[in-house]
Amino acid sequence: MTQTPSPIPLAELHCHIEGAAPTDLVRELAHRNGQDITGLINGENGYIWSDFDSFLSAYDRVASVFTRAEDYSNLAYAYASGLAAQGAIYSETFSSTDHAEQAGVEPMAYLNALADGIKRAEVDHGIVSRMIPTGVRHFGTQAINRAADIAIEAAKTNPLIAGFGIAGSEVAGSLLDANDAFARCAGAGLGLTAHAGEWTGPPTIRDAISLGVTRIGHGVRAAEDEALMAEIAAKGITLEVCPVSNVVLNAVDGLDAHPAKQLHNAGIKLTANSDDPPHFHTTLAKDVETMVHLLGGDETAMRAMLTRNALNAAFVDEPTRQKLLGKLETALASA
Repeated sequence: MTQTPSPIPLAELHCHIEGAAPTDLVRELAHRNGQDITGLINGENGYIWSDFDSFLSAYDRVASVFTRAEDYSNLAYAYASGLAAQGAIYSETFSSTDHAEQAGVEPMAYLNALADGIKRAEVDHGIVSRMIPTGVRHFGTQAINRAADIAIEAAKTNPLIAGFGIAGSEVAGSLLDANDAFARCAGAGLGLTAHAGEWTGPPTIRDAISLGVTRIGHGVRAAEDEALMAEIAAKGITLEVCPVSNVVLNAVDGLDAHPAKQLHNAGIKLTANSDDPPHFHTTLAKDVETMVHLLGGDETAMRAMLTRNALNAAFVDEPTRQKLLGKLETALASA
């Protein structure tokens, strides 16, 4: 699949910033810190894991090497710059203050450092980016509530914090345990998204909807329930689909079994996203191309639809949204 810049602008809503760290950077920081990362990276510059639980462990080990605020600034800059080189005009990344604290970086310093990297990438490459702090489900309800408190406080002075989400293991606790955290974030004006329906079925997606989300991370198992698909479509909820991740993690039984086309035919708004790109040997451009293949139809129209869906669902102010949509329409007019 091609990695040349897309003639149709790209946009991404679902990528974990620590999960976007390239292996060479992780090696460099681990060496600087004197950390042993034996068994984390293989000889082909890939991360080593075998299933979703071991992937979560690998993710935690990667995050542990970012021990200084400037490490996160450089990571955010590098990732946004890389997206811009693929043709992206907008991105949102999930951030985890829990992982930052575990690595020894104070939460506000972490979020400010990410914002610094984002701003530098916008100046240098024109890509607009926002952050979505997340609670980690398998860290427990208390940790989720604290992550929400930090996000609310940080958003008062950091305009790049645009939403709040929940990630982590879908089988740990219940999404409903995060109801108070989500209600407080909604009251603070933050957009809401939740990982659901990747490993667990329709009931978890319904729990996410009850939290007041406008987007669902993954959500592909909604295809198992026609009434649920109809509800998602009727409410205009957008799915942050990560097709390559779904296949590599075995959340679906191969690309031919991916339900993207079924979800699209049900009237659900879909986007294409890279999730944790170096872990899955993917890029945003590759995931977009994969989604276009899954959906079929006119390639230009499908690419434009995926970007338009992402921009319309983005957690940004309306003037920024319209400016980004204008860039898309300009590109389409000259395509």
